[in-house]
Order: sequence, then C-alpha cells, then structure tokens
Amino acid sequence: LTRKLGPAFAAGCTAVVKPASQTPFTAIALAELAYEAGLPPGVLSVVTGDAGAIGGVLTASPLIRKLSFTGSTGVGRKLAEQCAGTLKRVSMELGGAAPLIVFADADLDVAVPMSLRAIFGGNGQVCLSGSRLLVQNSIMEEFLDRFTAEARKLVVGDPKNASTFMGPLI
Repeated sequence: LTRKLGPAFAAGCTAVVKPASQTPFTAIALAELAYEAGLPPGVLSVVTGDAGAIGGVLTASPLIRKLSFTGSTGVGRKLAEQCAGTLKRVSMELGGAAPLIVFADADLDVAVPMSLRAIFGGNGQVCLSGSRLLVQNSIMEEFLDRFTAEARKLVVGDPKNASTFMGPLI
C-alpha cells in the first residue's frame, strides 16, 4: 500500500483505499499513523465492506481518475472493464506468479539463501513471493542439492522466535 500511496501523495493526489475485506486493519492503522504524522485531513480515506459494491462506486465515479489494484486476474479484469466507462487509468499487479531465475553465473552462496527467503518467507503469502524457480540446466543439480539441504533445515514456527525467523525478504 505504501508503494502506491507515496507516489500519489508526492504528485499531490488524494487517495481512497479499499483493502481486502479479510485484512482491513493494516490499511486502517496506516491511515491513522499517516494522519498522526501530519498528513492533511481528507488526503487518505479507507473504506471497508463489500468489495463488489464499493468497487462499483469507485470505478463509476468520474471524480476518481486512476485505479490501482493488486490481486487476482479475474477481479482485475472486472475492474478494468468497469473503469472503461470513465476512461480511468488503471495499473494492476495480477496473478502473483513471480518467477525467480538463477543463471549459471550466479553466486550460489547468495542465490540459495535468497531463493529460500523468496519462496518460503511470509509463507508464500507476499505478493513478491517466488512462485516459480527457474534454474539454468548447467547448475541445476548443484543448486537443487544445496537448496534442498537448506530447506530441510527450516523450522516452522512463530516468526518472532529467532529459531524460525528467516530474516527480511529483501
């Protein structure tokens, strides 16, 4: 959310945010912190509730000039169709199929642990999580041996516990 709001605010725009219905509290907390930090009143609005009804109002409004969406391809397609009537600009991050590519000249001492973080960090529930691992044939066997050995060492548990925390994803 911050990656989308920062540029909007820098360009002098206001924003209406409709977070996922299952997880609205982070967006609400972010708005509270932004206002606490001095964001002018009315610059950021968070609306929660029925996604279809709210999305329909937002996409139909001539006052809203751009829509940005991160989520499924199906919902993205529907939103793009709804935005066509008002010629709204759209930017979308859809499908969550982030490939991780490892070429033959990669430093495997770096590539293996970074691949583990990219794939397993955040339980794969982060939009940047790797969902496909593509390794050049000439190093595939060595990479796979090392990756598998390190993956077997992973411990499932509370990420606040030092024994289960993988470190930052980036």
